[in-house]
Amino acid sequence: MLRNTIRIASGQGFWGDLPNAPAEQVKNGSADYLVMDYLAEVTMSIMQKQRLRNPAFGYARDFVDVIKEVLPEISQSGLTVISNAGGVNPMACKDAIMQAAREGGYDTLKVAVVHGDDILPELDTYLGKGHELFNMETGDSIQTIKDQLLSANVYFGAKPIVQALETGADIVITGRVTDTGLTLAPMIYEFGWDMLDADLMATGTIAGHIIECGGQVSGGNFTDWESVPHLESIGFPVIEAHADGTFYVTKQPGTGGLVSEMTVKEQLLYEIGDPGSYITPDGIADFTTIQLSQEGPNRVKVSGIKGRPATDTYKISASFTDGYKLFSTLVYCWPDAVKKAQYAADLLKKRSDRLGLKLDEFRFELIGLNACDEHPVSHPNPNLTDIPEIQLRIAAKSSSREDLNRLGKEVAPLILTGPSGVTGFAGGRPKASEIVAYWPALLEKSAVQPIVEFFHL
Repeated sequence: MLRNTIRIASGQGFWGDLPNAPAEQVKNGSADYLVMDYLAEVTMSIMQKQRLRNPAFGYARDFVDVIKEVLPEISQSGLTVISNAGGVNPMACKDAIMQAAREGGYDTLKVAVVHGDDILPELDTYLGKGHELFNMETGDSIQTIKDQLLSANVYFGAKPIVQALETGADIVITGRVTDTGLTLAPMIYEFGWDMLDADLMATGTIAGHIIECGGQVSGGNFTDWESVPHLESIGFPVIEAHADGTFYVTKQPGTGGLVSEMTVKEQLLYEIGDPGSYITPDGIADFTTIQLSQEGPNRVKVSGIKGRPATDTYKISASFTDGYKLFSTLVYCWPDAVKKAQYAADLLKKRSDRLGLKLDEFRFELIGLNACDEHPVSHPNPNLTDIPEIQLRIAAKSSSREDLNRLGKEVAPLILTGPSGVTGFAGGRPKASEIVAYWPALLEKSAVQPIVEFFHL
């Protein structure tokens, strides 16, 4: 039976967000759905590395702890959980969830898994069929970095999640899907929305965009942060969605934070390019049509959204190794803190050249002076000799891990063989680490199909 209203609670804005937020969302008030976004672009490569070390890994393992906390609500209140916590190994995530439910005595749990987004194992097949996966920014074929690839995943949309909900699943675990699709899917499922209705797809997409970053729309990271009450107990956002396409942004009663027109507007501007053409696999949303109105404390109405039909391609998010990087910091004190730090950076570069180290880039920043602006004249204190201390941050890039590690051995000696006044050296001898670079591409939707599987105890 179709419904007229549902409440969709956001429990996670990224992998590593507040651990207690998901459980508090469902215990502090009503929620029909709990949606959690764990995947940034670089997260897939991190999970892929973990899976290579251990075939049972490759997903957000702390998601299992979240599920353990909300199993009573799933069992007794009919809560449904949707999350992309499956990462590059959604089946292993499913196994861990089922085991947790079994141990907790929840033997009626039903789980659906959306996968098929990981195309790295079949990349040669796609290339052989003429899918070059050209970089959307440079136009280069992915063949140029094929041997350096760490991950390659399709951004699926809401459709396979809807199919998963149709199985009657209590928990839907996905790999790489769009952040917005996690929220749009239950609207389609519960309201019977036509996926060819571009305005409704845009509406659900924008609702998903508003809550995809968790507490960022309920007062976190807000420009007027001093006006936000009780950030220590910030309530993550809730979408109260209606079948006609109107929805409200709110939060659970008694929680801290703030939901206002301004917090919603700031979130709407987050990570968008052309506001008139926000492209997802489900359709194109026009952010310029959004109407907002404050309907009460911590309650903002969103309406009037228009959209356009979906494109015939999926976006591919790939990552690859692109050399190595090294960072280190030293703190220099008054007098002449700026002059000392600049001289120390120059000294390190000269010693690097003397050693014949091959560096693609060598940079330094003076934290407290020009970390955000390279021109010291912008500093509020024009008399640079009066600055009490400066943190020197050194960064280098190279295709050679060995050369960067050799450079790292030159940093600590600056304390006794460089200018005076070092008062801080953090982290010990710096070591080179891999640079993970991003490769965006497009793939025809007809070339790949999501897979939905259903499991129960």
